[in-house]
Amino acid sequence: MKNISHIFSCMEEVRKSLRGKFIYLFLDYDGTLSPIANTPGNAVITDKTKRLLSGLSKLPGCKIAIISGRALNDISRRLGLKNIVYVGNHGFEMKGPGIKFKSSVSSEYRKILKIIKANLKKDLAPFKGVAIEDKGYCLTVHYRLADENAISAITSKFYFATFMEEFKNNIQVKSGKMTREIRPPFIWNKGMAVLWLLDKEKDVFPVYIGDDVTDEDAFQLLKNKGLTIFVGKPENTKARFYLKDTREVEKFLELILRQTQDQPRAIAEELISKDRD
Repeated sequence: MKNISHIFSCMEEVRKSLRGKFIYLFLDYDGTLSPIANTPGNAVITDKTKRLLSGLSKLPGCKIAIISGRALNDISRRLGLKNIVYVGNHGFEMKGPGIKFKSSVSSEYRKILKIIKANLKKDLAPFKGVAIEDKGYCLTVHYRLADENAISAITSKFYFATFMEEFKNNIQVKSGKMTREIRPPFIWNKGMAVLWLLDKEKDVFPVYIGDDVTDEDAFQLLKNKGLTIFVGKPENTKARFYLKDTREVEKFLELILRQTQDQPRAIAEELISKDRD
């Protein structure tokens, strides 16, 4: 494992890097803003985190984008905040102030996705604790609730359903935390989505926080360009720093709120004081 520091042990360095900068804050959702839940529907953020995001989004020195593997409508509905950018399906769809983007996929891909979904529903039906999530652009199999002894068989069934000759050039398969996912066949990911968004800005300092394998593309592409922060136990990541859990993410967001250049002090103090009452 490369040298990676707990960010709270390097706050002098971090404050110096943030001082006077316009911060573009990129945040994953599951496992970063919200603790990992047994099912996607149960993953929610705390009221405090939501207030911090709302406060940060109103500051002249900060912009926020939520970068999620969830469908765009799902992630935007869960947060319901204005003035921020929502990126769904790992970047295949985005919306926000002045931004509306949807990747085009072929009718052949949609047809194949429908076939694979039907096959997976049939093949995985015998396994308890498995959920198939159709997100439009992507199809995700969740097996966090499955019996540990069944996981090998579940993943084997998944690959059997997807690794067919007629599918191989029309889909790509990715792994995540207790998930397997089918995506469109072209190269596009969270990191490339972040670069696409940054290309529309001038003189911004990117801060990316994420916890999953899918965030590693962003960590790699933002190397030496800003702050990259992994959430969890940093066994193998390209990020420069790490935070232990979602509670530390919340604490870090509070620190950014306090420090952001030209922030209205009253907004920051009002938001933070609510949690002391």
